[in-house]
Amino acid sequence: MRILIVADTYYPHVNGASYFAQRLAEYLKARGHEIAVIAPSENIHNTDKIVDGVRVFGISSLPVFFYSGFRFSLPLIIKSAIKRAFEEFRPEIVHLQSHFTIDRAAFWIARKKGLPMVATNHFMPENLLPFLPLPKFIINWIKELAWKDFARIYKKVGVITSPTETAAHLIDVKLGIPVKAISCGIDLKRFNPKNTGEHLRALYKIPNVPILLYVGRLDKEKNLDLVIRAFRKSTDKTKVHLVIAGKGSESDNLKKLTFDLGLKEKITFTGFVTNADLASLYALSDCVISPGTAELQSISTMEGMATGKPIIAVNAMALPELVKDGENGFLYEDGDENGLSEKIVRIFSDSAMMKKMGEKSLEFIQKHDIDKVMGEYENLYQFEISRSKI
Repeated sequence: MRILIVADTYYPHVNGASYFAQRLAEYLKARGHEIAVIAPSENIHNTDKIVDGVRVFGISSLPVFFYSGFRFSLPLIIKSAIKRAFEEFRPEIVHLQSHFTIDRAAFWIARKKGLPMVATNHFMPENLLPFLPLPKFIINWIKELAWKDFARIYKKVGVITSPTETAAHLIDVKLGIPVKAISCGIDLKRFNPKNTGEHLRALYKIPNVPILLYVGRLDKEKNLDLVIRAFRKSTDKTKVHLVIAGKGSESDNLKKLTFDLGLKEKITFTGFVTNADLASLYALSDCVISPGTAELQSISTMEGMATGKPIIAVNAMALPELVKDGENGFLYEDGDENGLSEKIVRIFSDSAMMKKMGEKSLEFIQKHDIDKVMGEYENLYQFEISRSKI
């Protein structure tokens, strides 16, 4: 199949939606399909390059001033470049990853050409609104407008997917649109308990003590300030080191909080970790934490589970679908600093329980195998292509 993936966030952006689109392109290509991607370029120029073996049509873009590392494309000047990409690649099916400017322009071009479309939802207003310093009633009004804007595009595609039942239900309730839940998937050959990460101790100067690991963006909605404060309370009761891997707009604030709380020797900030080292970093850890309250699935949580680690996660959005409280980890309530601290102490004070929970994580993650996920998408594409020819 000739599959065109359209994404308003892609390499080198650091976020779940970007990673999903990159892995979708990579694994579909490995399975023998012809793949191209339309995404923001890394500068103001249109580009055409190969990224990890996949042809990427880069659309002229500008930086987002309040969101470091993210870029957007202006709607009035991108249509011709996107149209050229369609004409050069000649897709059989289009897979949209959002409803923003690039995806929106691609949607109208695909619709005019009569091409079948699949759309995956990674969208939650809560992921963007923390950056807007506005009163709550205005925030709520913006949320409603955002969902209505989302519906204008997604109601017109052939089929919508979202990574979890929770995420699918969210769309169904708000917009009355049927949605198919398909996991983002995880490469169980790459992330597994056989990995070793000891070489990273020297690289990042991590002490030889049990490790609680966070991997992801360092942004407001990830609630890492609460994690650091809760961690401080746990250090008096159990021996544990916190490793925070990633970059984001809150990086400096979190480092200052760490210093102010006297935790400089107990917390390591690695910065961005390369793909080559990521699986090893999970292997080095003893437990993974997922504190973001707007997760439609959480790839980092699945990576930790696939490595055989227990998970501590906030009881919010789709995380309870991955983390079963008391089985493969613990859930804590949003904002409950003391509750989180208690969970950290409990899991790091009982090695037998930690091992058992890690084994459960491995058991639960098997249904998210990336090969199964790619097979589901292949079947979906083939069905939509066949249906469009009737």
